[in-house]
Amino acid sequence: MRTLAIIPARYASTRFPGKPLAPLGGKFVIAWVWECVASLPSLSKAVVATDDGRIAKAVTALGGKAMLTNSGHRSGTDRCGEVLERLEAAGEQYDVVLNVQGDEPFVKQEQLESLTACFADSDTQIATLMTTIHESEELLSPNNVKVVCDQKDRALYFSRQPIPYLRGVAQEEWLQKHIYHKHVGIYAFRASTLKELVRLPQSPLEVGENLEQLRWLENGYSIQMCHTQTANIGIDTPEDLETAEQYLANRNTNKI
Repeated sequence: MRTLAIIPARYASTRFPGKPLAPLGGKFVIAWVWECVASLPSLSKAVVATDDGRIAKAVTALGGKAMLTNSGHRSGTDRCGEVLERLEAAGEQYDVVLNVQGDEPFVKQEQLESLTACFADSDTQIATLMTTIHESEELLSPNNVKVVCDQKDRALYFSRQPIPYLRGVAQEEWLQKHIYHKHVGIYAFRASTLKELVRLPQSPLEVGENLEQLRWLENGYSIQMCHTQTANIGIDTPEDLETAEQYLANRNTNKI
């Protein structure tokens, strides 16, 4: 099985412009992601997909591969679709595509391996990660996307609201009465599925919750959820970067 890893990295983030090039622990955020992903043993190829020459230059300076993509893409998934199409047009063929956002400096190789392993099942179209929620603040925050699954860990719905709603139970007791899961936004796609997904128009649920994975569910695609013990620290804001720096400091002093 040939696996392609694509790292979408956009410069013009609304909340944190230039975040892939933000310094973290002595190197760029995008360098952390590239070094983890590119050294994955099962990988056939890795490439950073960006709309900005500064990011591409930083990646190639690391010895990495970068591709300049259309600046009009609405999501990292669309950017991945462009890269896959261009590589296939050049004669390259892949079975599975990993989508690892360029603002995930602490992504772990075991997370990527678990996603890739899902495609040993020929029925798997899309795979992504989830982790157990332990704190009420995490459960109630609309910045954390929650997911509910069927008995085979296939996603039924994603929401910014706590789901499921426990009728007749005080909200402060929900975590004691039910196991809630947070979505960790690292994806893997069967290559043929990815090419179909990027052609779908936005859907009503997607627009309502601002979650593109709801478009896929609304159109009948199956999303396999994989358990991970780590929620990771994505860099969406300058405050997240401070949290990541503190995480590194604690890790280096063996506090975590």
